[in-house]
Amino acid sequence: MSTTEPPDASGVPDVPDVSDALLGPADIRELAAALGVRPTKQRGQNFVIDANTVRRIVRTAGVRPDDVVVEVGPGLGSLTLALLEAAEHVTAVEIDDVLAAALPRTIEARMPARAGHFSLVHSDAMQVRELPGPAPTALVANLPYNVAVPVLLHMLEHFPTIERTLIMVQAEVADRLAAAPGNKVYGVPSVKANWYARVKRAGAIGRNVFWPAPNVDSGLVSLVRRAEPLTTTASRTEVFAVVDAAFAQRRKTLRAALAGWAGSAPAAEAALVAAGISPQARGESLTVEEFARIAESKGAGA
Repeated sequence: MSTTEPPDASGVPDVPDVSDALLGPADIRELAAALGVRPTKQRGQNFVIDANTVRRIVRTAGVRPDDVVVEVGPGLGSLTLALLEAAEHVTAVEIDDVLAAALPRTIEARMPARAGHFSLVHSDAMQVRELPGPAPTALVANLPYNVAVPVLLHMLEHFPTIERTLIMVQAEVADRLAAAPGNKVYGVPSVKANWYARVKRAGAIGRNVFWPAPNVDSGLVSLVRRAEPLTTTASRTEVFAVVDAAFAQRRKTLRAALAGWAGSAPAAEAALVAAGISPQARGESLTVEEFARIAESKGAGA
C-alpha cells in the first residue's frame, strides 16, 4: 500500500517515510496524474510500477557502491531511485520535457539524502556525446522498444568507460542481441553488440510490471565490455559496413550480398577467400571477428 500523501504544489507526492522511497503502482499513477502525463506509444513509454522488479534489475546489473551509472529514459523515476540506492552516482538522460522537469523533484522528495548523487541530462540520448561528472562505468536502462538498439550502440560507442550494461528491452530484441552465429535471429544487432561486448540474456520480465502493460514480453540483456578491443586493422566503421551489406540481403551468399560493398561479385569473392571464408557462406554464420577479417581484406586480388 502506498504511504504517500497527496501531491504538493510542485506536482510531486510528499513522502514522509524515506525507507519506502521506491515507486509503487499507486505512486506512479498519482505522480503521472499530477504531472498530466500519459505514456505515449510514439516514445515507447511503458513505466515500471513494481519495486521488486527494479531492485531485481539493479541486482542483476551488479551495480556496485562505487559505480557511476547512466540511465536512458528514466520516465517517472522507478529505476532511477533503485539505482540511487546502490550506486555512487546516477546520471539520467531524458528527452521528454515534462518528465525531465519532474524527475529531480521526485528524487529530492523521495530520496533527499541521495539527491546530490543524481544528475539529469535533458536531451535525446542519440545526441549525447558527453555527460556531466565522473565518467560512467555502467549503463542500466529500460529502453524504449522502438529505439533500443540504436541507443545501446550509440552509448557503447561514445562512452568507452561503460564496462557493464544491463538493459530491459522487448523480448524479441533481447533474443536478437544475444543470438549466436547460426541462430535464425542472429543479425546486425547481434554482430554490432559483439563488437563492443560479450552479450547474453539475463532474464525475462512479465508484462504486468508495466503501466500500461505492453502487448509484448520483455527481457534483460547483459553486456560486459571486452577487456581488450577486437584485434583488427579495420575500423569499426569499415567492419560495420560489411555487416550491414551482408544482412541487407541475408538469404544470399556472401559473394552476392557483398558485391555492392566490394564493387563486384568477383571482388567480393576475392576478399572472402583472402579472409579464409567461403564465398558461399551467409552472413548469419559469421562471427564479428570474421566480419573484421573481411573488412581487412577488401581489395585482395584486385
